[in-house]
Amino acid sequence: MTLDPTLLDDLEWRGLIAHSTDLDALREAFSSGSVRFYVGFDPTAPSLHMGHLVQILTAKRLQDAGHTPFALVGGATGMIGDPKEAGERVMNTAETVQEWVGRVRSQIEPFLSFEGDNAATMVNNLDWTAPMSTIDFLRDIGKHFPVNRMLARDVVRTRLESGISYTEFSYVLLQSMDYLNLHRDHGVTLQFGGSDQWGNLTAGVELIRRTDGHKVHAIATPLMTKADGTKYGKTDGGALWLDPDMLSPYAFHQFWLNAEDEKIGELLRVFTFLSREEIEALEARHAEKPFLREGQKTLADEVTALVHGAVEMEQAKAAAAALFGGGELTGLSTATLAAALQETGTARVDRAAGIPGVVDLLVETGLAKSKGEARRTVSEGGAYLNNVRVDDPDAVPTEADLIGGSWLVLRRGKKKFAGVEVV
Repeated sequence: MTLDPTLLDDLEWRGLIAHSTDLDALREAFSSGSVRFYVGFDPTAPSLHMGHLVQILTAKRLQDAGHTPFALVGGATGMIGDPKEAGERVMNTAETVQEWVGRVRSQIEPFLSFEGDNAATMVNNLDWTAPMSTIDFLRDIGKHFPVNRMLARDVVRTRLESGISYTEFSYVLLQSMDYLNLHRDHGVTLQFGGSDQWGNLTAGVELIRRTDGHKVHAIATPLMTKADGTKYGKTDGGALWLDPDMLSPYAFHQFWLNAEDEKIGELLRVFTFLSREEIEALEARHAEKPFLREGQKTLADEVTALVHGAVEMEQAKAAAAALFGGGELTGLSTATLAAALQETGTARVDRAAGIPGVVDLLVETGLAKSKGEARRTVSEGGAYLNNVRVDDPDAVPTEADLIGGSWLVLRRGKKKFAGVEVV
């Protein structure tokens, strides 16, 4: 195992350190041996999202540099949830949380190596939280938390007027206890998370100082925001989920492809493993010719391949090329085509009733407002079925036209698409 002495410099260059306890001390620790670190993920949804991806990739960077990861999935903290400014969280059942623990673990595991001198370890904080009695928790953990400091936390102050339950108020104690247990049992001396977690991170550092008299470290990554300052991680349909069943690889790829020009450099630094030289050269080319969208294309390809694999990335590219470039549709997998068409709009028709004609389908999918308008579109050469121009207004698709046995792709002009699923 070889330590990378440039790790901290690289993290700083990538903009991945928003807050830190003592960077000089951490730099010395990084150079002295493999630092055992942890990052936590609460299963408050069935999938992780873009914000979590920052933490997963940061953990991978640290492991690649020779340090030892402990990835914590919060089977205990996930049943409570960190306080949020919007209001009290809805508590999920224990059964739901434990199911989500498994799903979250499976999303983290592919990014880390579980072999070698600095092999990763997956842990669940329910293992040490569940056996603990309330009395022990209050005596051993609670006595180290001054209430006035807990009230001073930004999110707590925000919630005081509207109300915050004792359950959410106490979340910081549980997360701090995680750091203490991992420090005592596994020698963990670094925790990191998003900058919105900074209060929880430093509380854990302080708990270890108060209980064991040891100095440990914490760093926080920045929250990702758009050029206008609003939070990143949302698509038109909701969060940018990592689970392909909740957000298709095609839609995932399209999200990155539509990134703002002003954010390309930042996103490449945070979400890819391209080198500094590669990113700076790409930024220069992008700044000179932004209309080529080389930065967005590289970003979309790199992140989609990281999360969903190279095959799904190529399928997403092929689907976009086929839909927007008039390419071959039949080579696409049915799943990819269906996902791409869901983004453009779809209609369903009953196979038993017979497949309607192209004119009816143009109306059915909303590509034309009336049959008259649909006929004019065909007559003027603006209607396409599976990227082939339709010349006959009375044309009726056949079973042979169905892609994957169930899909038709209609296009009006160059950019208006719709899918028809024959069921």
